Amino acid sequence: MLVRTHLAVTFCAILLLIGSASNKISFFIVAIFATFLPDIDSKNSKIGHRLFFRPLQWFVKHRGFIHSFSFLVIIILIFAFFIPVIALPFFLGYGLHLLADSLTLEGISPFYPAKLKMRGIIKTGGKIEILLFIIFVFVDFILLIARLPNFL
Repeated sequence: MLVRTHLAVTFCAILLLIGSASNKISFFIVAIFATFLPDIDSKNSKIGHRLFFRPLQWFVKHRGFIHSFSFLVIIILIFAFFIPVIALPFFLGYGLHLLADSLTLEGISPFYPAKLKMRGIIKTGGKIEILLFIIFVFVDFILLIARLPNFL
């Protein structure tokens, strides 16, 4: 999926869950950052095009280990033990990215290194993804309007 769709989906989840967060600003920042992070394995992504990530891309393929729930579980366990306050928002942003990518034609290998693939019917940048993006932006807008008084 395109980065804008990942952001719209994650923003919707943030709006639904941020009310229970102890630090709303860090919850928001970590979840948004985490939704970008799985694409560090692609030189064509918003985050992966940076030269800093090129060496990593020599060793991992796009939608390989970094695009797996196996990797997510390892990272979440580390955060849960050492920085528990960011574990939930990181899981939210990163996990929703993986879930959204699993709905695309390219899919993901959820339990890497197992060869099992999760694939969907959505073409990245296609009409269905555009429709999903529009729906999520609409829902985000409604949720933002409904929850705005709680944040002021």
